[in-house]
Amino acid sequence: MSAGNLLESFLSMMVAERGAAQNTIENYQRDLEQFLTFVPKNNMADITDEDIYQFVQKLSRMNYAPKSIARKISALKEFFKFLFSEKEIKENPTAYLMAPKQEKPLPKFLTEAELKRLTGAALKKEGLSGRRLAVMLILMSACGLRVSELVGLPENCINFDKKEILVRGKGSKERLIPISDEAIEAVLDYTLIRDNFIRGGRKSIWLFPSLNSSSGHVTREAFFAALKDLAVEAGLDPKKVSPHVLRHTFATRLLNHNADLRSVQKMLGHEDISTTEIYTHITSEKLIETVKRLHPLSRLK
Repeated sequence: MSAGNLLESFLSMMVAERGAAQNTIENYQRDLEQFLTFVPKNNMADITDEDIYQFVQKLSRMNYAPKSIARKISALKEFFKFLFSEKEIKENPTAYLMAPKQEKPLPKFLTEAELKRLTGAALKKEGLSGRRLAVMLILMSACGLRVSELVGLPENCINFDKKEILVRGKGSKERLIPISDEAIEAVLDYTLIRDNFIRGGRKSIWLFPSLNSSSGHVTREAFFAALKDLAVEAGLDPKKVSPHVLRHTFATRLLNHNADLRSVQKMLGHEDISTTEIYTHITSEKLIETVKRLHPLSRLK
């Protein structure tokens, strides 16, 4: 079987058996196609660990970030593990391949004042698209959603009586997140104009449908671009504002208001609490203020 056919079989397996998300499949395909271009051997059994090593070294020379290299290595390991299990190769050339060590970057976030400026600028926008953007911003910052989760929300995702939103996250795993009165009110007002984004009076399953998107709903790219423009209007550095920064801001605010780490983990949809723990550095300033205010030695002159 050709390399291209094997790659197609691998990606199909990832979808059918692993339930891999579309983003994951696209990343795997792009990374593995890059490798197969670098090592033009149609017979996968001819690929050696030296070929893999040379590919990783080239990525380093091309100044790929350690995180990107680690992702590509992960794709290679999964691909060759699949080939080995299918008996397409006798030895796995990635068996002893190690990913580069990565420093965990500290998450960027907006202050409460900056978030208010951004939300205020959104609420001042005129037109239907402006009103939709404001609701999306409020909902994302109030619930800590990933951008893919936000744009893919179904119309019936909110239980207005229980004040909860049902979100389908990575790996199609569902979680319930409490939703604030402000966000509920914003969504209810938006539902009055929602049909303007549906062509020809047809039905749509999406909370944020779009007339211009093939997916039927607002795309991640469109929301990202609109958010950057909004940051400029709010007098903020657009480099500092992104959907992921809004998610970080949500987590930061919760921890700064004494939410426990497990609750934040569940609301963010993190599999491992160590992923959530990175936010705890942000509370350091608050801890310092608390020590200065309450510790007996801090009051000694």
